[in-house]
Amino acid sequence: FSKGTLTLVFAFYIVGLIGSLLVSGVVSDRVGRKPVLVPALVLALLACLIFATATSVTALIVARLFTGIAVGAVVSAGMAAVTDVAGPQRKRIAALLASCAMVFGAGLGPLLAGVLSEVAPGPTVTVFVVEAVLLFTALLVVWRVPVARPAVVQKGAWVRVPGVPRGNGRQLIMGIAVFAPDITATSFVLSLGPSLLSGLLGTTSRIVAGAMAFVMFLAATGVQFAVQHLARRSILTAGAVSTTLSMVSLMVAVHMSSVVVLIASALLAGAGQGMGQLGGLSLLNSTVPTRRLAEANAALNVAGYVPAGILPVSAGYLSDAVGLTSGATVFGAVLMGLAVVGGLVVLASRRRTGEQ
Repeated sequence: FSKGTLTLVFAFYIVGLIGSLLVSGVVSDRVGRKPVLVPALVLALLACLIFATATSVTALIVARLFTGIAVGAVVSAGMAAVTDVAGPQRKRIAALLASCAMVFGAGLGPLLAGVLSEVAPGPTVTVFVVEAVLLFTALLVVWRVPVARPAVVQKGAWVRVPGVPRGNGRQLIMGIAVFAPDITATSFVLSLGPSLLSGLLGTTSRIVAGAMAFVMFLAATGVQFAVQHLARRSILTAGAVSTTLSMVSLMVAVHMSSVVVLIASALLAGAGQGMGQLGGLSLLNSTVPTRRLAEANAALNVAGYVPAGILPVSAGYLSDAVGLTSGATVFGAVLMGLAVVGGLVVLASRRRTGEQ
């Protein structure tokens, strides 16, 4: 199917994720982490079954939707659960571990999918069997994790646009300004990266495409350990710079037909997301009360994933109309501008508050 359809299937994951984030963060803060995480993992197992037996685009869309709902619960309630278990004295390391787990898993998935679909029997089944086993082990861990229910039940609507307590808006805005362009860049690589590689290399190898996604998220994982001791605003600023350079590299790669520059763009995008995600989560972890932390995480991710769904899909359909080179160039220019704005937001906040 077309590049537009490919990115549309990808985007339904984000539709499910955003819908989940409108509920899961608030519910988790009110009734506890486990009542949100256990159903989410069961839904992810169901998505694996649908993926493994899919025979149509509709089935892929449903499976992606279910996956998005499950991931929405994990990035809100799951990350908050890590902070709960770590305790108040280890909030910064909790943000680091939660963020690294997310991006490392995001890279390991495409690599496993690429390798297993090329070398193992059942190219569209085996990887989901492996994923189901991993999800089942996660379900066992969550079932036993020592996370208590909230002592005080909060009031208000159960389904709402997630937000942060009064006084934490500035931290949320800074995180969104950088994280949103960063995760949009990696979403583009995940959705249209294989098509770019096919055009530049003339190869349809799923191992190559999966490996590019893996090294992108490996960079996202490694850079977080490298910058963990920097000031949070410095991490966010570096994330914005990295995504800006990634988009410059993307435009150069498609015009020069350079695979090396394309891989450099993917690595910079991964590093940008890693730093944007770590900086945003760390700011929220350090300032938002635990009783509202899952909702705050949800707010950060909702704002990040909206452009991560809209812009790559737009680029996919634009590429069908005017060609992949022109479509990628327009996408790169738009996202580069957003990344620059994000960096300026952080720098302006630093000057205004005098914080380093």
